[in-house]
Amino acid sequence: MTIIEELDSLKQRVLADISAAEDSAALEDVRIAVLGKSGTLTAYLRNMGNVPKEEKAQVGRAVNEARTAVETALEEAKKLLQQQELDAAIASDAVDITLPGRSQQIGTRHLINGMIDEMTDVFLGLGYSLFEGPEVETDYYNFEALNAPPDHPSRSMQDTFYVKDLSGDGSAVKGESDVLLRTQTSGAQVHAMEDCSLPIYIIVPGKVYRRDVADPSHLPQFHQIEGLVVDKGITFGDLKGTLDYACKAIFGPDRRTRFRAHYFPFTEPSAEVDVSCGVCGGEGCRMCKGTGWLELLGCGMVDPNVLEMSGIDPEVYSGFAFGLGVERAACLKYNVPDLRMLLEGDMRFLRQF
Repeated sequence: MTIIEELDSLKQRVLADISAAEDSAALEDVRIAVLGKSGTLTAYLRNMGNVPKEEKAQVGRAVNEARTAVETALEEAKKLLQQQELDAAIASDAVDITLPGRSQQIGTRHLINGMIDEMTDVFLGLGYSLFEGPEVETDYYNFEALNAPPDHPSRSMQDTFYVKDLSGDGSAVKGESDVLLRTQTSGAQVHAMEDCSLPIYIIVPGKVYRRDVADPSHLPQFHQIEGLVVDKGITFGDLKGTLDYACKAIFGPDRRTRFRAHYFPFTEPSAEVDVSCGVCGGEGCRMCKGTGWLELLGCGMVDPNVLEMSGIDPEVYSGFAFGLGVERAACLKYNVPDLRMLLEGDMRFLRQF
């Protein structure tokens, strides 16, 4: 077989291989086998020096024709295969536009923060102002200025976390510390009466701390909203009207309030306020233990001794105060049976609100 016949046979075989290539990778293998450094057609080009003079022109023309035919076939096959592969990729990644889209879930305020905002708005609408007190208090502001001296029995109900005074070397100083994490926001009453001009209409939202074991109705850290009014001519009727309005604004107009006589060292007279059960409507159920009422907050008229200790004349001014647990209010409003559920971070629970 002559060189011309070998080249023609090689060309036909390569063209057949190009047509049979199923993808771009197979086509590239054919190109390398023919036109690569060690390719069969490349070998003919390298051996042109060994071809007799009289045949060189004819063989050279045949080699170039074969190479041109192979390169043209490779280019056409490459375009065809790339288009087929693109069509296949588009088909496999096709999106059904009739399906609903995946929207990003929008976050909301936590239920506790939401309740603080809601209750704050109610009292701001009544003309109250926001006031903040320190979370780390002294014994004086947390107890003594609120009519609870060191030997007062009410202190045993509010055992808290004390902050130890440390010496320069980091060791504890001898003697009991009078610095503590506040057990109630009531200490802010004293700060307000000392720092603010009269009359005073304030609410004090914030965290408080007690050494309670967490259970369905207690937490070692929780939130309170304290309210204080000091003005001329304030009566217990003003207190009842304010809290009755606030309860209806927070829990709904169909909820009723009940005042029960109670004792707090810094108010006299004092009362506990109950709100009618939202589950049974006051008829009696497991939620309210058959009474129809749920305990909500403590309140009372500011004790004259507390006014005097803050430099206010109780013969001229009177006032009332109340303290409301935010977590308790949230549970009463939304019928949550366990305070701990508010803090577990379970999104299935929190998304309900």
